[in-house]
Amino acid sequence: MNPDKIKGAQFRRQAVIEKTDPVDDETRSVNVAISSEAPVMREFGLEILDHDARSIDLGRLNDRAPLLIGHNHEDQVGVVEKVDIGADRVARAVVRFGRSARAEEIYQDVKDGIRSKISIGYVINQLVEDDSSTSQNPAWRATSWCPYEVSLVSIPADNSVGVGRSGLIENSQKSEKTAMSQDKQQPADAEKSVREQPAPMVDVKAEIENVRKAELARIDAIEKMAREFGMDDLGRRYINDGKTVDQFNSALLAEVRKNSGGKFTPGDADIGMSDHEIRQYSFIRLINALANPTSRSAQQAAAYEFEVSGAAAERAGKEPEGVMIPSDVLRAKRDMTVGTATAGGHTVATELLADSFIDSLENAMKVRQAGATMLTGLVGNVAIPRQTSGATAYWVAESGSPTESQAAFDQVTLSPKTVGAFSDISRKLLLQSSIDIEAFVRNELALRLALAIDLAAINGSGASNQPTGILNTSGIGDVAGGTNGLAPTWSHIVNIKKEVAKDNAMMGSLGWLLNSDTVGKLQTVEKASSTAQFILGEEAARLAGFPVYETNQVPNNLDKGTSTGVCSALIFGNWADLIIGMWGGLDINVDTSTGSTSGTVRVVALQDVDIAVRHAQSFSAMLDALTA
Repeated sequence: MNPDKIKGAQFRRQAVIEKTDPVDDETRSVNVAISSEAPVMREFGLEILDHDARSIDLGRLNDRAPLLIGHNHEDQVGVVEKVDIGADRVARAVVRFGRSARAEEIYQDVKDGIRSKISIGYVINQLVEDDSSTSQNPAWRATSWCPYEVSLVSIPADNSVGVGRSGLIENSQKSEKTAMSQDKQQPADAEKSVREQPAPMVDVKAEIENVRKAELARIDAIEKMAREFGMDDLGRRYINDGKTVDQFNSALLAEVRKNSGGKFTPGDADIGMSDHEIRQYSFIRLINALANPTSRSAQQAAAYEFEVSGAAAERAGKEPEGVMIPSDVLRAKRDMTVGTATAGGHTVATELLADSFIDSLENAMKVRQAGATMLTGLVGNVAIPRQTSGATAYWVAESGSPTESQAAFDQVTLSPKTVGAFSDISRKLLLQSSIDIEAFVRNELALRLALAIDLAAINGSGASNQPTGILNTSGIGDVAGGTNGLAPTWSHIVNIKKEVAKDNAMMGSLGWLLNSDTVGKLQTVEKASSTAQFILGEEAARLAGFPVYETNQVPNNLDKGTSTGVCSALIFGNWADLIIGMWGGLDINVDTSTGSTSGTVRVVALQDVDIAVRHAQSFSAMLDALTA
């Protein structure tokens, strides 16, 4: 075998997660052993991953690598927090699960022992023949390799690693492996050790198919971006040269800037930033410069942020109230890294372990967790076609002809409405060179906006510049309790669900949105008298067969007859038919006068948003539930 042919190839190894593995519910983190020196049979012989610290490049894993499901890059449920190599030559990682509905589902399965397998994806850079290799049993040692993701999978290959598996490697095996890799003086024992290890076969065709899919995805991403900006020749050149999508985006941005004299055409605030450029962008540097307009060092430190934000405003074709954050920065799912220290030393020179701003915003919105459809990066007013009625079928006599009929359509329109939220931050906090402060500011602004958008999606009035929320949308199902309201019963629950079912809308992301008063009430009300079978179980996870999302954004102060300000709403529906549109980037302004006496800076975030229900029949609600 020519080891050079293996360089750059992508491989995977799998392992078992034990139900007894250490889980930290407070941080939603799990400790997991991800790789060892256990040999795995490949088409070229036994493959051994050398676990000397000099052999493994942990840069990508320690750069908040994704925790995936089945190696699907579109199905991320968490991140890798950190990785290290133990004295037993086993790589161990701390993985942290997200808070989306999907991540929560997987996290519970891991805790319950249902999801019990783990796998890593890695690339081999260098292979050498191992001392244990024989003509009958060739063995190769990867002396330079790079893992890049951790996945939960269904089929294990390397059972010697996994969460809490440190005790499964016998001391004799450890010493043999250490001697084999370090002293290289016991080839006979090493050969025996290798042969005794499990050597499951690898599906070579599947590996080849994965590489093929990754290459097609690279080509497709470059071609789409090239077509959008009229840079087909540049795209073809970068495809043929094997360049990455990040490399192409960087070159594309430079070409667009050069050809447009530094200006962009009006449109979305996504300006085509590369990953490297996104990593350099810091909210803290920008806010600190806005809060200290006379500080030369603060202005110099944020020169890059001002330049990029100016390009975003030009791209969006609007004059921001303050400074516009590009959509590239808001949507970036990779880790942000602020750049090198500049004049005055006011910078963060370490890696920023922060989530995407848009992801943080969406994860804080219960309607998004329930399945609402998010449309980001919109330009101008948006019209979404909607079928209001179908064509009619007719029974006809022999030689007769049916009456002509047609399906009827209308449109759901979205037009930008501005929502604002603010957070007060101390001046001293802004001066801290801490990765946690950057993450805090991003998440704080995302949370404030998320709560406002979430509330509007549920109960927006449609007046006073507000969008129209579900409860004020004409045509949704209505289940009434009584003249003066009524405590919810099992029949109310059935009827609320029936309102959606009878309109043939029982599809998509179905679920309930309830406030804590309602959840508590339903956990104490029996379905039928003296049965001890309550409407909502103790875990409050599912109601009438569908998931429950609890949030006090659902009102509990509605009026019905003489019951004033004490009625709660119960909402059921297909949340995919709730559409939330977002225009352009995030507009950031800084107010230094309001909190001047207390030494605080008010950071105001403005975002253009609109909300619409695609089909009113997809939702049903009870608005007079007495739950106190």
